[in-house]
Amino acid sequence: MVKGRLQLWIWVLAAAAVLLLPVVDRIATGNAMADGQERAETTLRQTVNALDSYLRRYEALPTLLAQDEDILAVLADPGNKARIAAMNRWLAETNTLIEASDLYLIDLDGTTLAASNHDRTDSFIGQNFSYRPYFSRARDGGLGRYFALGTTSGVRGYYFASPIRDEAGMVRGVLALKIGVNAIEAGWRARDYRILVTDPEGVVFMSTDAGWLYRGLLPLTAERRERLAQTRRYADADLTELQVTPSATAGVNLMRLADGTGVMREYIATETPMPHAGWTVRVLLDTVPIHAQARLVVLAVALFLTVALLLAWVLAQRRARLAERLALQAAAQANLEREVAQRTADLTQANDDLHRMQADLVQAGKLAALGRMSAALSHEINQPLAAARNYADSAGLLIDRGDLPRAKENIGQIIALIDRMAAIARHLRNVARKPNEPLKVVDIATAVRDALVIAQARLTAAGAEVALDLAGNLPPVIGGPVRLQQVIVNVLTNAADAVEGRADRRIHLSATCTDHEVIVAIRDRGPGVAPGIADRIFDPFFTTKQVGSGLGLGLSISYNIMKDFEGDLRVANHPQGGAIFSLILRRATTGALAAE
Repeated sequence: MVKGRLQLWIWVLAAAAVLLLPVVDRIATGNAMADGQERAETTLRQTVNALDSYLRRYEALPTLLAQDEDILAVLADPGNKARIAAMNRWLAETNTLIEASDLYLIDLDGTTLAASNHDRTDSFIGQNFSYRPYFSRARDGGLGRYFALGTTSGVRGYYFASPIRDEAGMVRGVLALKIGVNAIEAGWRARDYRILVTDPEGVVFMSTDAGWLYRGLLPLTAERRERLAQTRRYADADLTELQVTPSATAGVNLMRLADGTGVMREYIATETPMPHAGWTVRVLLDTVPIHAQARLVVLAVALFLTVALLLAWVLAQRRARLAERLALQAAAQANLEREVAQRTADLTQANDDLHRMQADLVQAGKLAALGRMSAALSHEINQPLAAARNYADSAGLLIDRGDLPRAKENIGQIIALIDRMAAIARHLRNVARKPNEPLKVVDIATAVRDALVIAQARLTAAGAEVALDLAGNLPPVIGGPVRLQQVIVNVLTNAADAVEGRADRRIHLSATCTDHEVIVAIRDRGPGVAPGIADRIFDPFFTTKQVGSGLGLGLSISYNIMKDFEGDLRVANHPQGGAIFSLILRRATTGALAAE
C-alpha cells in the first residue's frame, strides 16, 4: 500500500512537471527579452550621445568662420583670381585643421566660388547647390543643417551652412561645411548590435548592415519620393523599401526584417528621435541568442525536475524494501536493536552536526571577511579608475595633436589618482572604524574639487550638472583628505543615480560654516528619500537600486568615516523636492593639528 501511494504521488509530480515547463519557458523568455531590451536601450543612449556630440563639435564653426573679412572681399569681387586662389588655400588649411570633409564658399545664386577641395577632380568649384535645403536656409538668414549623399563626391555627409553678412547685416553669400559619417558607422560595426539611422522620410542612411542603406522603413509613397528628388538628398541612389514586420512579446517591441543577405531575422527594436538633426536612431538586438538563453533555462529546470523525480523513485523503492525487512525481524530482538540503533544514530548525528556546524562557521567567517574587503575595495576604487581613464583618453588625443605640455598635465593627474587609489587601499581599515587613528587638518575646498574630478565620469554619464556654492571664508576642518573625498564622491554618485533620466538633473553642492562646524550640503532633484527607509539608509548592504547596480556599502562607509571625524552624515528631503545630504565637520583650531 505504501509503495503504491508513493508511486502514485511520483506520477502526479511528473505530470505537474510537464505542465510546468511551458510556464517556465514563458517566464524565461520574458526575462531574457526584458534584459535584452535594457541592454539595447543602454546602447541606444550611448549611440545618440556620441552622434549628438559629433555634430555639436562642428555646429558653430561655419558661423565663426563666416566672419572673416577676406570672405566678404571674395564675394565682392568674384572675378579676382588671386583672391579666389588665396581663399582656396585658406579653406583647405582651415578644413585640415578642423578635420572636416569639405569647406566651401557659395554665392547667392548657389554657385561655389572657392572650396577646400579645389585641387581635386571632384572639386565643388563651379557646382550649383541652390537645390540643397541647407543653402536656401542660410541664404534666407538662418543656419542650415542637412544630411545628404554628395552629388559630386558620392560621399555621405552632414552639412552645416551659415549666412555671410556685410557690415549692414545683408546676406552676401553662404559658407558651408561638410562632415563625413563613415568613421562613426565603422565604429558601430565592432559591436554585437545592429544600428541604423533614418531621415524624416524613413530612409536608412547610416547602418551597420550595408544592405539596409538607402532603403525605406516606411512606404516610399509618391509624395516622399518627390520630396527626396527635389533636394537630391540621395543623388541617383536607387531607393527601395525594406520588408518590415513589427510585433511585441512580453511588453518588448520586436521587428522582423531581412538582413543584407535577404534572410528574415527577428530583433528587439529600440528607437529614439534626434529632433535637432531630424534623425531617428534605432538599435536592434538579434533575438536568436536570447531565445537560446531561455531554452537553456528551460532545459536546466527540466533536468532538475528529472533528477528530483528519479531520486523520489529511488527513495520509494528503498523505503519499500526497508519495510519488508523490518517485518521479518523477531519481536524480541526488535525492541533492543531499535533502542541501541536509535541511541547510536542520535550520537552519530549529533557528532556530525557539530563538525558540520564548526566547518560552516569557519567558512562563513572567511567568506564574510573576504566579501567585506572585496566589496569595499571595488566600491571605492571604481570612481578614481573612471577619472584616470578619462585623463588617459584625453592625453592620447593631446599627444596626437602635439600638445605635450597639456598631455603631461593629464599624466600628472593620472599619477595623482593612482596615489589616491593607493591611499584608499591603505584607508580601507577605517571601514572597521578604528577610533585611535590620528586626525588631520583638511582644506574643504580642495577636498571638494578633488572629489568632483573622481566623480566626473559618473556625473557625465548621468547627464548631471553640479553647481558649486562654496563660501569664501571656509576654515579648515578635522578629518582626512582621502576619506573625506570618499564621502563626497559617494554622496555625489548617489545624487547622480537619483537624477539620471529625470528632466531636472541639477545637483547643488554648497559649504557654509558656523562658530564650531562646517556644513557641506549636497542636494539633488531626484525622488527623495522615502520615510520608511530614512532610518536604514546608512545600514551596511542596504540599497534601493536594482540588483547588480549597487552593493549598499557607500553610505554605510561614509557614515562611519564621518563618525571617525567626530562629525555626522545626515539625510533629509528638500522642501522643493529631492534629497539633501549634509556632512557635519568640526572646525580645526588654528595650529592645533598638523596639515596632512
